[in-house]
Amino acid sequence: MQNKKVAIIGTVGVPANYGGFETLVENLVRYHDANALPYDVTVYCSSKSYDEQKPVYLSAHLKYIPLQANGAQSIVYDWISLLLAMWRADVILLLGVSGATMLPVVRLLSSAKIVTNIDGIEWRRQKWKGLAKWFLKFSEKVAVRFSHEVIADNGAIAEYIKETYGVDAHVIAYGGDHALGVEAVPVDELKLPSIYAFSVCRIEPENNVHMIIEAFAAQTDLPLVIVGNWDSSEYGRNLRVQYVGVDHIHLLNPIYDLGKLNTLRSQANIYVHGHSAGGTNPSLVEAMHFGIPVFAYDCNFNRFTTEDKAIYFSDVHDLLQALTQKYPSNSGEMMAAIAQRRYTWGIVAGLYFSLLK
Repeated sequence: MQNKKVAIIGTVGVPANYGGFETLVENLVRYHDANALPYDVTVYCSSKSYDEQKPVYLSAHLKYIPLQANGAQSIVYDWISLLLAMWRADVILLLGVSGATMLPVVRLLSSAKIVTNIDGIEWRRQKWKGLAKWFLKFSEKVAVRFSHEVIADNGAIAEYIKETYGVDAHVIAYGGDHALGVEAVPVDELKLPSIYAFSVCRIEPENNVHMIIEAFAAQTDLPLVIVGNWDSSEYGRNLRVQYVGVDHIHLLNPIYDLGKLNTLRSQANIYVHGHSAGGTNPSLVEAMHFGIPVFAYDCNFNRFTTEDKAIYFSDVHDLLQALTQKYPSNSGEMMAAIAQRRYTWGIVAGLYFSLLK
């Protein structure tokens, strides 16, 4: 019997070198390779992101599109990938909705099964305005309407899809155990304090970075180490200028070395997570695997991810109060237990391939 042909579309590609979806695809391919699953997998990649364009990675075939996978070219990149895949694939896994406006054409001309991960409620993010916001909302609607199966990475998003479109979504989150599977590497940029809180994120208002830093700056008992892209926006540059002179606030540039992140996470006393959008955030589930208490912004996405067992804050006062109050001594252990039960790549990849049958 011929193997089912699966096309994975919507990412920069593999080997992973960008973000959450790329890490997802990397681990799907590794799971497929390790378990010799009866699928022929093709991953569509951006040739602009790879100096060496190998035809195969582990057990996956790679197909290159000569466009950027992100930014202004992302929509056309996904369109071309979909048009090429629809003649070759039995199943198309589309990650994100930017190219979803092509799905009606794919459904009309192809018998391929379409499975789409809608990647949070993108149009609600603060950075999208006007036409871009409208287009993302329209693309989400098309994705839900014309996909055979819809994936949400968080139960709160699945509830939104059900309430908005009347469609039941499959809840499949992200794994985070890869963050543990690397050797710790010293962080030369910083002589780590003996105790500290840690956070890593994109420096954006919706991640409440200003709130977190303001709260930690108002106390001196617990230093804060926070990693992010400070120079990518006026918001980040202003925060760096405002707090660069505060001795116990350490603002580090982006760190992509998982060994260094392993060091920063494993030695931290607490993890602070300010994300208010996006569903299940990969950085949160990665941190949970380290078994340290999590202080999370109080929104339904984060409560679902942590099963209401984290410590939550809504503003500077809440966070300051939480830092000074006692929390359950087994708080970190509860985070690790949830992560092992729900957020390992073995579990996540198994759910994806079951859905692709």
